[in-house]
Amino acid sequence: MPILIGSPEAQAIHSAIEGQLPPRPFTHDLFRNTLRELGVTLERVVITEIREHTYFANLHLAGPSGPQTVSARPSDAIALAVRMGAEIYAEDALLDEVGQEEPPDDEDDNSEEEILDEFHDFIESVKPEDFFES
Repeated sequence: MPILIGSPEAQAIHSAIEGQLPPRPFTHDLFRNTLRELGVTLERVVITEIREHTYFANLHLAGPSGPQTVSARPSDAIALAVRMGAEIYAEDALLDEVGQEEPPDDEDDNSEEEILDEFHDFIESVKPEDFFES
C-alpha cells in the first residue's frame, strides 16, 4: 500500500528503524516518552481509510484510564509505532481499495553478490571499441 510522505516524516521513520538516537528528543520521541511516563502503551496502529487522497490512521492506546483510540497521520503513527515496538495494520477494506500485490519471488534471480560479480567481469573485459559501430 503506497503512502506518500514528506522527507521529514520519512527521516523520522528511518532514524527509528535504524535505532539512531538524537542528542535531544524529536517530536515522536517526546510523545513516546510522555506516553511511557503516563503509563500508556501503544497497542497497535491501524491505517483506516483514504479520503480525497489523504490517508487516516488510529493509535490504539492502553493506559490507566482504559483503552483509547486517537486519530493520527499515518506517517506520525508509523514513526511512533516503530519507536514503541507496536504492530502496524491496515483495514482490509483499505487494502482491497489501494493495496498492491507483492511481486512473487523469482527463484531464478541472481543474488546481489552474483550480479556484482557479473558487472565486475563486464567492466574488466569491456573496451571503448565495444561502444562504437564498425
